Amino acid sequence: MTDRILVIGAGLAGSEAAWQLARRGIPVTLAEMRPLTMTPAHHTARAAELVCTNSFKSDVPRVAAGLLKEELRALGSLVLRAADASKIPSGQDLSVDRNAFADAVEAGLAEAGVERVAREVTELDPAVPTIVASGPLTSSPLAAALERLTGAEHLHFFDAAAPIVFRESVDHDQLFHKSRYDKGEGNYWNAPLDKAQYDAFVSELVRGEQVELKDFEGTMWFEACLPVEEIARRGPETLRFGPLKPLGLEDPRTGRRSWAVVQLRQEDAAADLYNLVGFQTNLRWPEQRRIFRTLPGLANAEFARLGVMHRNTYIDSPRLLLPSHRLRGAERTWLAGQLVGVEGYLESSMSGMVSALNVAAWAEGRDEVIFPDDTAIGALVHYVTTPQKEFAPMNATWGIFPPLPDAASVRRDKRERALAHLERARGSFERFLDSRPDLIPASPAPA
Repeated sequence: MTDRILVIGAGLAGSEAAWQLARRGIPVTLAEMRPLTMTPAHHTARAAELVCTNSFKSDVPRVAAGLLKEELRALGSLVLRAADASKIPSGQDLSVDRNAFADAVEAGLAEAGVERVAREVTELDPAVPTIVASGPLTSSPLAAALERLTGAEHLHFFDAAAPIVFRESVDHDQLFHKSRYDKGEGNYWNAPLDKAQYDAFVSELVRGEQVELKDFEGTMWFEACLPVEEIARRGPETLRFGPLKPLGLEDPRTGRRSWAVVQLRQEDAAADLYNLVGFQTNLRWPEQRRIFRTLPGLANAEFARLGVMHRNTYIDSPRLLLPSHRLRGAERTWLAGQLVGVEGYLESSMSGMVSALNVAAWAEGRDEVIFPDDTAIGALVHYVTTPQKEFAPMNATWGIFPPLPDAASVRRDKRERALAHLERARGSFERFLDSRPDLIPASPAPA
């Protein structure tokens, strides 16, 4: 009889890990501290609650994030299955209705027979096979237990969530409907700014009053999720080359490119909510209302959610974690999700899957599951488990893939290099699956 596996945390990584184990007939208990103990970012006790954006980013394979989705779909990811089932229009991105997505994840867990318990785990028993997927808001007692187990201090930085506005409160006459470069279905509303409007907006952002973060010493920002006001402080033009970049967003009413553009992305299936793309912020809530209402079309904006900041905890994975996601020196403890230093919904799900595949291999006496470095999964695992000067969380990006083999690759343009990475990764992934048929169960959990 296989030992019952304990999975701590019912976020994306923990839900994926628990489902992957259960669909293989391995008994698993999924422990989640919510609603007994809530976090500053969560609002419910639901599995896989999305607390930041509703976008899983690009679904185009020539983008590294798209390739990661392709690999996860091939392996039968619960999170991808749920995302595909709850997809809403979002151009070339995979965006979901939050409630429908959580419904699909919870239905999958129930169908697979995952035992769920509401319990805050505060100690780690080395005799119990455990996957720790407690996420960026790991509770203090569990973080202390991890420190005792690893002998290492945790790192942390602050992550930010963008505001959401109600569609009916937006003046669409001042906006235009278009996807960047006309790719996809044009499911973004765009607020054009001229130079005077842009300069005034940047000035207000820089002067805006922020929430004081008193609980932590020092501030470490993840570069891919900087607060919009922090970007503005780095220079008056920085936002124009970041989230307000007008390139590829010519106004169809004039045929001209604006000085800057604020994009609003559909947030739910009913299209009642819009997310301010790239507007993660730590501004005080009254300041958010005041400053964001100066944007075109948002003078009367009503906010379904205002931006918030929260802690993101992760370990020094290159020193502490094996490629199997097993903790060094701990025979029965695996880690997964943002706790290991991956950043992003699908990246966290990938990490949960990798940990589960290796727990299953351990339980069944098979070889560890180590994906080739030139695949999307393998590149991310290699990144978080390879020593580096300054370890920081990472998304799926071509930059972490091994260099292309031929010297001519340095002369290729960005698109050609991406296609070369894609072709190599697909071949490598296919050969790997051929060598490990055990990774895809013959009788998967019911859909």
